[in-house]
Amino acid sequence: MTVFLCLRQASPQARLVHMTRKASVVIEKDENGFYAWCPELKGCQSQSATLEGAIANIKEAIELYIETLPPGERDVLLSREIITTAVEVNV
Repeated sequence: MTVFLCLRQASPQARLVHMTRKASVVIEKDENGFYAWCPELKGCQSQSATLEGAIANIKEAIELYIETLPPGERDVLLSREIITTAVEVNV
């Protein structure tokens, strides 16, 4: 399952001006709940017992991660197009 989140990115000149960006998020369910990670942002991940919690947590993790990046790097990382899909396999 892939969930696309809209993020607000502060400009370096003023924290009051925001841009909306999209980041890919992969969410995996296991016996402990939901694990979410962002392929564009290496190491940006979160988890929760519920799907809604995992989505909220990864959105916050992405926003915080982006705040630590220089503006040019933000644009490069978030401009990558990542496509996920499911395929049927014979087992």
